[in-house]
Amino acid sequence: MKNLDTMTKDERSLLLFLESRATDQSGRVQTRHMNEADMKIVERWNAEGFVKFGRIRSADLSDLGSHWCFLSDEAWTLAHAERKARAYRTWTNRQWKTTDENRNLIEGELG
Repeated sequence: MKNLDTMTKDERSLLLFLESRATDQSGRVQTRHMNEADMKIVERWNAEGFVKFGRIRSADLSDLGSHWCFLSDEAWTLAHAERKARAYRTWTNRQWKTTDENRNLIEGELG
């Protein structure tokens, strides 16, 4: 069983990329967005059954991608957890303020 704590940053990033392809492109993957390390990871995951990955038959090729992916239940669970964690990290590191935060900051300076 995999967990996010033992996955590398590259593995977590690849998992989210594949999750987005599975969700938004019916599993089609454009491998031009993957590097050699990604391909090695996904080949290992395919052998483990964590993420199924392969080529699309030539008659069905299009500019949407030459490969396909299908996530296991375990991969879906980890992808959801990582997407939530990434959203939290980016929110806490954002470089902008909401209007309410700005209003509270100004009121704090006046009060």
